[in-house]
Amino acid sequence: MTELRAKIDEAIKTIRKHSSIEPQAAIILGTGLNGLAEQLEADARISYDDIPHFPRTTVDAHAGELVLGHLAGKPVVALAGRFHYYEGYSFQEVTFPVRIAQALGVSTLIVSNAAGGLNPEFRAGDLMLITDHINFMGDNPLIGPNDDSLGPRFPDMSEPYSWELIELAEAKALELGVKLRRGVYLGCPGPCLETRAEYRFMRFLGADTVGMSTVPEVIVAVHAGLKVLGFSAVTDECFPEALQPVDIDRIIATANSIEPIMSRLVYACIESMNLDR
Repeated sequence: MTELRAKIDEAIKTIRKHSSIEPQAAIILGTGLNGLAEQLEADARISYDDIPHFPRTTVDAHAGELVLGHLAGKPVVALAGRFHYYEGYSFQEVTFPVRIAQALGVSTLIVSNAAGGLNPEFRAGDLMLITDHINFMGDNPLIGPNDDSLGPRFPDMSEPYSWELIELAEAKALELGVKLRRGVYLGCPGPCLETRAEYRFMRFLGADTVGMSTVPEVIVAVHAGLKVLGFSAVTDECFPEALQPVDIDRIIATANSIEPIMSRLVYACIESMNLDR
């Protein structure tokens, strides 16, 4: 048994003391999805502090608990609080919750993030469906010994975000009258934002949004054989020739304005998903 597998088994043993629910989907309640926590019919709420080998969230807005229950009639596990590379965690620690979701039996992972808009057609307040990503984080969570029981040594990344789920999300957005962009997300380590030259370079590479999360979790989800649905809440505009100093209060206000729209869309997607693995 590998060290990672032993840690997973120990964490699962603790979680199973609180709930026997077998979730079909996992939701990382990042920016734009915190409202879903209120709609979730919780069977158990477990503090990250009580789960062996779980990191501790240091971001004030993140609750730091694992929730097992039902959403839209489907059994789910929600991770209220994610971890970031810039907090000082390794990629293996950042992605440990995805390993737990895999071990609990989920078939689908839903992720969201706050991101800067690089595409000149985007505006703060837009919602983007992630169709692909670029890893500029300088690391990869799969580096090191591979546990073949968790996933293949060389996982294919030709479809990191499920086209089946992308089409579902677009259909639901149309039904709900939600304006939905689509594009490529670029992940950076943070915590500083980027320079004008860096934004210009990222746009040249084909990125539509940029942020400091999501990419490592998605890589591990693909390694684990999970389908992924991802969203970016565009909280600010990163246009090199018209760049303004960051206003954190404005970014937070923009994220809050997107939240009910994204939560409503994700709820509708979960309601219509075929979650059989």
